[in-house]
Amino acid sequence: MFLFILFLNILSAVCGQLTNDQNTLLDWCLDSHFHKLKPGPESELYQQCSPWKERSCCTYNVTVLIHNDKNHHNFNLNHCSKEKNLSAACKQHFIQDLCFFECSPNIGPWVVKVDMKKRKERFYQVPLCRRNCNAWFEACKYDFTCSDNWYRNFNWDKNGNHCPPESKCATFEEVFTNATNFCEKVWDHSWQVVDDSEPCMTLRFNETSGNSNVKVAIHRANQILQFSSSPKLTVPVSSLIAVLLLLVPKFICIF
Repeated sequence: MFLFILFLNILSAVCGQLTNDQNTLLDWCLDSHFHKLKPGPESELYQQCSPWKERSCCTYNVTVLIHNDKNHHNFNLNHCSKEKNLSAACKQHFIQDLCFFECSPNIGPWVVKVDMKKRKERFYQVPLCRRNCNAWFEACKYDFTCSDNWYRNFNWDKNGNHCPPESKCATFEEVFTNATNFCEKVWDHSWQVVDDSEPCMTLRFNETSGNSNVKVAIHRANQILQFSSSPKLTVPVSSLIAVLLLLVPKFICIF
């Protein structure tokens, strides 16, 4: 607990003050070319993205592009097409994952800064319910990929992503071994798999019952605000640097 408080205080010193506004954390769209500036209602969202229409960070046009084999990020899910195209069941889960990425207004507590052409923010280690992860991996484990990190390891040109020349296509099961490793590594630790008994995000919810992820974001926002209101700790600069090197991902700053 002490180490976690120290960590948050270090981030506050290095990256600026942690927000003390819960509304900001719970009303956040990623700073990205395809995201809206603020969450709001949409009259309609396409197919698998439709549950977010009451309050979303995406538009209808973006959700249509999400469902293409080569989506609006020019990312080709069928990068191992010489082996076989991604199965319909596996593709459905990746579409659902992308709907969450583009549409969810509940990721403020997990936002980190990045320096990319089309986005300046991403989310990091969002808690994903284990049942969702297991179902995703089961649907994909006999499909093929050439990388265990889709965020970093592909070669890119104007036609999209390509397997590096030295790579080879293998099944998801061979590349990732198990569900947790897959869910946490495929998008460079955007997700952190947690037990279903813990507060965790679901990739799809029943829109008639409301967005079940809201309470997860509220729980995390309350934790952040509780720690950020703790007395600031005075530590030597050398200690700050040492802890930062151990704990802070290279795409800080957080919040």
